[in-house]
Amino acid sequence: MKKYVLKRVLTAIVTLLVILLVLFILMQLMPGSPFNDEKLNDDQRAALYAKYGLDQPVFIQFLRYVANMLRGDFGVSYNISKNTPISQLIQTRLPISIMIGGMAVLLGAVVGLLLGLLAALKHDTWVDTICTILSVIGVSVPSYVFALGLSYYFGFKLKWFPMLFSQRQMFQSSVLPSISLSMFTMASIARFTRSEMLEVMDSEYMLLAESKGLSGSALVFRHALRNALIPIITVLAPLIVDLMTGSLVVEKIFSIPGVGSLLVNAIQSNDYNVVIALAFIYSAMYIVIMLVVDILYGIIDPRIRLAKKGD
Repeated sequence: MKKYVLKRVLTAIVTLLVILLVLFILMQLMPGSPFNDEKLNDDQRAALYAKYGLDQPVFIQFLRYVANMLRGDFGVSYNISKNTPISQLIQTRLPISIMIGGMAVLLGAVVGLLLGLLAALKHDTWVDTICTILSVIGVSVPSYVFALGLSYYFGFKLKWFPMLFSQRQMFQSSVLPSISLSMFTMASIARFTRSEMLEVMDSEYMLLAESKGLSGSALVFRHALRNALIPIITVLAPLIVDLMTGSLVVEKIFSIPGVGSLLVNAIQSNDYNVVIALAFIYSAMYIVIMLVVDILYGIIDPRIRLAKKGD
């Protein structure tokens, strides 16, 4: 198992470097320049290129960027906040996106799991029908529609929660956007839990467990749910990254200063350093989460753990 984990970590590091190289090349091939101010003349642009090292060959620029990145230095912003370290821009926004995304993941996963279990255990009943309808609505309706509805009803009409995000009321103002973002996750987890539970409950080893006298919660949680968790975790993993990196529309509705709006502003203003830094952070989060999920496979299913020992 240790050998497998080490191999996965090394693969993740190589993957991140390859992703960084691809992103850097794509940014170099994009039309335009980070210095598009019409007031700048050719000499001033040349001076700016020399100041930021953009007059060097592409390969030298990439090596310099990787060396800085390994030291935790993502460079400075060219346009969004001139000469401001990108780490400062990110560290004020990323925690907010992670907090709201984390709340959305937790809410969506727990409620979706409960709905899926309930629908599977009450298969072909009115309970199953209601849970299925809720799942279809959650998948079909965009998160910004839920955001607008929740903001109007619970924020404007009932005044239970703030309509706009406030640093002084971080938890209260994070509730509505978290619920909005969690709806798709909740619906997806509920659908997969239901289908996987129905498949597992009809399997031969479940009949064997029943024949041994197991029933009730022991049969559902120790055998059925444990075997159904692997595909559910596989579906949940990419959703975690999506939620934690923020949703631009939901951030706009609630005026959340997250990383989603920062990325869009960086793309629109050709702020290459910010774009590459955020893309790298997204990729790192995704790879780390997938690594954790892969390790969880071995914990949940002993067959996978035994297979990994042979690697």
